[in-house]
Amino acid sequence: MKSLLVATLAVSGFVSAAEAPAAAPAKADPAKGGALYDSGDTARSLPACASCHGAAGNSTIVTNPRLAGQIEAYVHKQLVDFTTPNRVHPVMSTYAKMLSDDEKKNIAAYLASTAPKPGAAKNKDTIDLGKKIYRGGIAETGVAACASCHGATGAGLPNQYPRLAGQHQEYTVAQLNNFKSGARTNSIQMSTLAKRMSDDEMKAVADYIAGLK
Repeated sequence: MKSLLVATLAVSGFVSAAEAPAAAPAKADPAKGGALYDSGDTARSLPACASCHGAAGNSTIVTNPRLAGQIEAYVHKQLVDFTTPNRVHPVMSTYAKMLSDDEKKNIAAYLASTAPKPGAAKNKDTIDLGKKIYRGGIAETGVAACASCHGATGAGLPNQYPRLAGQHQEYTVAQLNNFKSGARTNSIQMSTLAKRMSDDEMKAVADYIAGLK
């Protein structure tokens, strides 16, 4: 009788645990993300993100993207993508694999909370072409207006499309070329559109984007 009671309680406990609602995922912590961004983790030989992407995400190195004010979900997705064959980078792939998913989310939350500094267009000769492409696309080759996804001011669309305003010209051109060549495959839309653009069109729209605020 005692054994039957113990067995009954054990089964009852198992069912109760199985029926209990799953714990809610931990909320991203921008303070923890900021600490990791600024200082890294010496115990894991993980460098500070700020060493490449600048204080508060305002990169001053034209080959490294400005991340300040970037959409949280987008940053997290890119950090995840760097751990897959869809976006391979000699530096970022290594460090992204060292981060837990919670750390990725924390860094993304921190960057979303920072204020981006303005960039500037540099080439007055191509500003009209860049504006035309960004706002109206290229009808002849089926290139959609960048603004249709990234917004009129380049602010992006939360959970779908990244902020582009103020991004380094050189970085934007590099990414368009990566999409075009297949070196970067984590956006079907961007791969399709980039293949329809000439080098001059890429440079013109990248310069226009740099001046968006």
